[in-house]
Amino acid sequence: MSNTRYEGFIPGSHVIDGYGAGGFRFADMSHRGSILALPTGILAWSPLSAQEITPGSLQALFDAPKGSVELLLIGTGRELVPPTPELRAVLREAGVRVDSMATGAAISTYNILLGERRRVAAALLAAP
Repeated sequence: MSNTRYEGFIPGSHVIDGYGAGGFRFADMSHRGSILALPTGILAWSPLSAQEITPGSLQALFDAPKGSVELLLIGTGRELVPPTPELRAVLREAGVRVDSMATGAAISTYNILLGERRRVAAALLAAP
């Protein structure tokens, strides 16, 4: 029996099976709060609003191996909130395209692109 503890992290790429009530379902588990889904795993993510999505809040994305992510989908809750020009510029400089949409649409798009084995990541705000 393993005593490994993943401090808000589950390794590997996983389809997002569901969302709502302030959380997400993936990898036969549920998580309450926002998540950052990267090719290396899914992390608990601190932002609660679109205004809190900054280059600093996405540091794990920037720490990922160069070229492992070509597109970041940002799920901004129930309503679309475009990323700030600063965030767009930092992502562009890192070679990552960005698309912002409501969380439900971002999950659907992420799951499709993940199934196509695309280099995609998703920053998903939990919706109440």
